[in-house]
Amino acid sequence: MSFDLTFECVLDLRCAVAESPVYDDRRNCLFFVDIGKGVLHRADLTGAGHVAWTFEHGACCVGLAQSGRLVLAQRDRVVLFDPESGTIAKEIASIEAERPDTRLNDGKVGPDGAFWVGTMHEAADRQRVASLYRVSADGTVERKVGDVICSNGLAWSADDSVLFHSDSRGPWIDRWQFDPATGEISARRRLVVLDEASGRPDGAATDVEGRYWSAGVSAGVLNCFSAEGELVRTHRFPVPTPTMPCFAGPDRKTLFVTSLLPAGASEDSRAGGIFVTRSPVAGAAVHRFEDRRL
Repeated sequence: MSFDLTFECVLDLRCAVAESPVYDDRRNCLFFVDIGKGVLHRADLTGAGHVAWTFEHGACCVGLAQSGRLVLAQRDRVVLFDPESGTIAKEIASIEAERPDTRLNDGKVGPDGAFWVGTMHEAADRQRVASLYRVSADGTVERKVGDVICSNGLAWSADDSVLFHSDSRGPWIDRWQFDPATGEISARRRLVVLDEASGRPDGAATDVEGRYWSAGVSAGVLNCFSAEGELVRTHRFPVPTPTMPCFAGPDRKTLFVTSLLPAGASEDSRAGGIFVTRSPVAGAAVHRFEDRRL
């Protein structure tokens, strides 16, 4: 992959922690959250038509649902949100509500139609007390992976047979064999161990050729790995703290990347903005939460 990516800031929002961009092919728009401010955003792919909703209980990540609603992870619960009415339609599940030192973090809808979402330890000592969960539409919550500090980097291969998952504070990236019929995972394998200089793994996305794109939040890079963990290419990012890539557009070759605003950033910094570029390869298709009976 001998190509360079040129990023432009399409939304200069100075988000505290912009995360979880997801492309809605029905509406041809992008949804994403600002975790730091508890805000869900929607915008056209040009950056126009920007709308925002603020939640008292937070907004940590978001996915699409079959009904046209959104599945939204708040601090310690998963809800269905209707962007047409701007209201929460239903609470689906509560997760780690008894733990004030953790919160929900990265999440995506899997090929199995369930919402996969992980927690992170917020305390300064960063203990391995977080987990990755599978949330079904009927409210069933299954703990799938434990012994994590900051669950992140969820993405599935284009053929739905592989689940990628990272721990931003591990910092490592793993892959699992995935059964899209049951949501069962097996054959865990450590793909790569990273550090501050190479880019701690934050949010991620996959392309149709099997590569895994990881936001290196500590190094100002977007790292592209092969399915076997080989570093294919490192793309320099315009601001120091990219948080998650997302393939969008009808051809899924428009690549959006969110970012966070670090403490002490200058007034003219575009950190915390949403950036866009064109990719020579299409992203894997986005899945939808099976909520049609709710």
